[in-house]
Amino acid sequence: MIAAFLALRLYMVLGKRTGHEQPLPKPAEERVALAPSPARTIEGTAETRDIANRHIESGAESGVRAIIAADSSFDVGQFIDGAKAAYRMILDAYWKGDTDTLGWLVEDEVRQSFIEAIDARKAAGHVLDNRLVSIERAVITDAEVKGRAARIMVLIEADIAATTRDAEGNLVSGSMTDAVATREIWTFARTLKNSDPNWKLAETDEA
Repeated sequence: MIAAFLALRLYMVLGKRTGHEQPLPKPAEERVALAPSPARTIEGTAETRDIANRHIESGAESGVRAIIAADSSFDVGQFIDGAKAAYRMILDAYWKGDTDTLGWLVEDEVRQSFIEAIDARKAAGHVLDNRLVSIERAVITDAEVKGRAARIMVLIEADIAATTRDAEGNLVSGSMTDAVATREIWTFARTLKNSDPNWKLAETDEA
């Protein structure tokens, strides 16, 4: 029931690295969930234009327009809120080794990569004690539509406190008192005009 509640909450929120220890695995393609909302365009109201200016870099505008043209329910502000929510949930699930939650946030191939990284961590007897302190910035840096496949790249700047401990609880590395500033590009993808409204994490790269 808790998993179902979280899934519903993420679905409603989404609009259509970790720290210095145990970085996310970087498979060829990972994919977050984003749900529809009332139609908005970049050229809409003053409020909408302000949201666009804050959340879209100039080089990404044409790609975002293409996504809006293909899916009129897409909303920039809601998408960014959803991307940040997904960022928190994916990192938390990875740190805790929660493969069930990762299963509906990423594709099967990506989930397998996470499972392998989590299993390797367990085999080494390591436990992560990480905390996302804050997300300082999230902005769309690029977007594209090819056929029905849409991809949106989001620059996420965050502060993360991270430690790795051994099976006895001894500190292996990291610190919970010194947050590490991280900059990553997370790519989200989904098939437009599909019965599944969810976007999934498709790729992560250092910015």
